[in-house]
Amino acid sequence: MNKKIKISIVMILVLLLAYAVFYFTEYHHAEKTATDMLAGTENVSVNNVSKGLFLDGYGNDTALIFYPGAKNEYIAYLPMFVDLASRGVDCYLVKMPLNFAFFGQGSADDIIKTTNYSHYIMAGHSLGGLSASAYAANSNKTEGVILIAAYPNEEISKPVLSVYGSEDGILNMKAYNESKHLISNLTEFVIDGGNHEQFAYYGVQEGDYAAKISPEVQQDLCVGKMLEFINNITLSD
Repeated sequence: MNKKIKISIVMILVLLLAYAVFYFTEYHHAEKTATDMLAGTENVSVNNVSKGLFLDGYGNDTALIFYPGAKNEYIAYLPMFVDLASRGVDCYLVKMPLNFAFFGQGSADDIIKTTNYSHYIMAGHSLGGLSASAYAANSNKTEGVILIAAYPNEEISKPVLSVYGSEDGILNMKAYNESKHLISNLTEFVIDGGNHEQFAYYGVQEGDYAAKISPEVQQDLCVGKMLEFINNITLSD
């Protein structure tokens, strides 16, 4: 291998490394609406834990473990899940390595091992939903999965709730529909006027369509359906 080829290979590797650093360090930051919730509310305390944030409401029987979407700061989802915690379901918002759930798919293990809830529900947004469903599919420690603008890539025998907005420009509907055969117990809920980004507060996401409802309405509808789904699982035991 001559010197010119060696130099070219080194340059290519340096460029690839530079691109990787740029790609993984650029992400959607949580907006003020979300960061203001770090102080908690009258009914829900927000606590820093080793895997992210623990949202502690009045409930002590059921915990939801949430994986954020790729390149989305986990704090951006605080308002929606503080609302859920205020209705009796404690929540863990997982801080993922490099903001990619793929690199922390097993994070739920550490949470489950160090807590003592009777019921655990997995949930995730977008690509975080893919990782959450993969964890649930291969674990006997969780009882259900909530996919928010997401779909699985392997079979799930547990109850699954799928929630997405009618104006979602990010969710691949062809792949979503093709994945339905992997789910044996599916409940779908389409939020009329909702889009992809309004399940959290991280700003505009390129490729998404404009929502026809506010983030508050979209998230309230999602929380209501999540609570109904979780209650159907936990109260039937």
